[in-house]
Amino acid sequence: MGLFNGLMDNATQYSSKKAEEKLADVLIPGESVEISFILVRDLIVFTDKRLILVDKQGVTAKKVEYKSIPYRSISRFTVETSGHFDLDAELKIWISGNLNPIETLQFRKDKNIVAVQKALAAAILN
Repeated sequence: MGLFNGLMDNATQYSSKKAEEKLADVLIPGESVEISFILVRDLIVFTDKRLILVDKQGVTAKKVEYKSIPYRSISRFTVETSGHFDLDAELKIWISGNLNPIETLQFRKDKNIVAVQKALAAAILN
């Protein structure tokens, strides 16, 4: 079921240990992954210090963009759930000083958007 969810653009929870292994070169000493989600080939990773968005690009996914957003920089976020005709759910993230969102993540009929926004809220508000 996890592979099918990934193919349908649904985020599924991903092992924190596996995320730490994949991000070994990105994480700083002492930084640990709290929770992570996989979206097809991309990752949404919440560490104890920041949000890391991993965007694998191209057919072979050899090119990878790592977007690191410190929690203290996130000024607000919105969640738009899917409806009857609009099947996409959306999470937008703004950082301080920007009028436009720095990131927009789209999900299809995904209940895990609730888990993603809860993780984001917990990281920002704690």
